[in-house]
Amino acid sequence: MKARIAAALAALLFSAISVAPAFAQQQRGPDNQPATVEGSSRASASRQRRERRPAAPTAEQIMASAQEQATLANTNCQVTEAKLLGETAAKTSVYEVACAVGPGFMIESKTPPEASNCVLLAYSAAALRARDPAADTGPQCTIPANTDTQKFLREYAVQAGVACTVDEVKVLGKANDGGVMYEAGCSDGAGFWIKQLNNTWTKTPCIQVLAENGTCAFTTSAENAALVKSYFAGSDAASCDVTEARLMGRNANGVFYEAKCAAGDGLIARLNTENVVQQVYPCATAQQIGGGCKLTTAPAAAPAPAGGRP
Repeated sequence: MKARIAAALAALLFSAISVAPAFAQQQRGPDNQPATVEGSSRASASRQRRERRPAAPTAEQIMASAQEQATLANTNCQVTEAKLLGETAAKTSVYEVACAVGPGFMIESKTPPEASNCVLLAYSAAALRARDPAADTGPQCTIPANTDTQKFLREYAVQAGVACTVDEVKVLGKANDGGVMYEAGCSDGAGFWIKQLNNTWTKTPCIQVLAENGTCAFTTSAENAALVKSYFAGSDAASCDVTEARLMGRNANGVFYEAKCAAGDGLIARLNTENVVQQVYPCATAQQIGGGCKLTTAPAAAPAPAGGRP
């Protein structure tokens, strides 16, 4: 009897264990309703969610969207390569684009789109790292066509009318009028500050920058002296072997430069707007012109003769 009871209990236990999984997977609905299979229902829901998720855009779609955003942002960029970098918390898309001409951009699809020049992004990152090597510089342009910033900067110098052989250019920052300032250095002469404002370029010789209390990292005193010496060629000031020079200022009559000469007295020269010498004033007699010479030490006054002046 005990054996039969044990066998019956074992059979019931086996039956319960066997049925439980089936019950978990299959539940019959109300009368006349088909049974639902929970495992199949979950798979179906997962499949539906996957079907509702939008497909990733193709390379062609990314290129078309990036070009649209670049055009709306007035970048004048003919997009040659584009990357979709992601989506912001505000659900705007961020692209990096390379352009057929000039530097590329990082563009966010706001209304209107916001475009950041890759050269200026690199400058901002370098400035941040100079202050704090561990600083978070934010996203940077990585498309290979966008990473040679010196190439673009040299092109800027050419666009600004810098005729020398440009060997170094750097971003200086924004001017008070909103223009972006750069310094260009030359391998064969004095450099310039250049500025882009509203797609128009202007340039300022470094000798003028110094006169206005600015600085030029890529231009030496000797290069400025050579520039002024070139202005003196064929004039009454040509005999001065200029070793140092400065721009004194300008008025309605012209532009005034002081030159220190390797030998003899220095001079002040007045030039016209074409940089042609109009008049030369020896330092010894030029005290009334712009405060006189600063680069040449004026000779000491001769002592009065014994017994007083005649």
